[in-house]
Amino acid sequence: MAMTDNNNPFSMSTMSDALQHIPFSKGISGYIPPPGYAPRSSSAVADTRSNSLFNVMTSGQGLAQFKEIISKSDRKELQLMASLLTSDSDYFMEVVRNINGSRRVQKLLGISDDVDAFFYPAILRRFYHIITDKYASYVAIRAMLVFDQKKQYVMYEHLLHHALDIARNQYGCIALNEIITDADDPFYRNLLLDVVARNALYLSNDPSGNFVVQHVLALYDLRCTHNVGVSLRGHCVDLSFKKYGSYIVEKLLDTEESMAVVVVELLECEGGRLTRLARNEFGSFVVVKALKITQGMNRVDLFRGLVQKLMPFRHLLVRSHGSNIVNFLESTI
Repeated sequence: MAMTDNNNPFSMSTMSDALQHIPFSKGISGYIPPPGYAPRSSSAVADTRSNSLFNVMTSGQGLAQFKEIISKSDRKELQLMASLLTSDSDYFMEVVRNINGSRRVQKLLGISDDVDAFFYPAILRRFYHIITDKYASYVAIRAMLVFDQKKQYVMYEHLLHHALDIARNQYGCIALNEIITDADDPFYRNLLLDVVARNALYLSNDPSGNFVVQHVLALYDLRCTHNVGVSLRGHCVDLSFKKYGSYIVEKLLDTEESMAVVVVELLECEGGRLTRLARNEFGSFVVVKALKITQGMNRVDLFRGLVQKLMPFRHLLVRSHGSNIVNFLESTI
């Protein structure tokens, strides 16, 4: 597998001799630079090396060669590979934003502390952009699972700093949910849950952020659910008129403590507002669930209160989205 400096475009006198043993250039017919990336090195050899490595990491044809590199490279060679991938932030971003590049970098993470030492600062330098990218986000998620504790803590601090912006991002919300689920450090997990709970109203009204609120409620963490309920007290009816907001309110109904927050607010509706909610496309599901939950939990006071408030308006509900409520009310008579 050894190559001479003349045949190996990755050889550089200033870098480890181990580089000569990595078959990066073998089998690549051409060197295609990363899109939007202009190599900063003035060395033609260095440029060729960067472009060749980009092909290995991102192309479908590069998978076999990548596997060969991983299986045959020693510790120093893998360090060198990580060094090449992370020496330029723009270059690294282009690799991890690629679906294949993301998957292959994930394979390199956790191999050794020496290799992680290169990826760790590279991820931190562009943390927000990585965590909110469709494919690159999985690199950050993987890193937070396999890095040593000290590195994990720093990444958690970055995550907390950007948490609200990440939660409101199309892909960031998915990454945040996965990290919250997988977090095995109770201190940082609770901090993340607290950020979501404190900002539950803000996030519940956001197209992406609402998925994070739904997710933390689905974890059935009683402390977090209570805090979300406190944050949403007085806003549950408004949320119930909206598609994703109604999903959040329905999840609050699943836990007895937060259920009372929702039902009391329904009972306090005035001026026909509860009837309008019961006829609403999304609100009707909240109302019928509130009836079923209070009956099932044997909260007679709350159940009777809802029934008494809705019964006089059954005729208005029949020819609307509230027909399911009418069916339930009539089954209880």
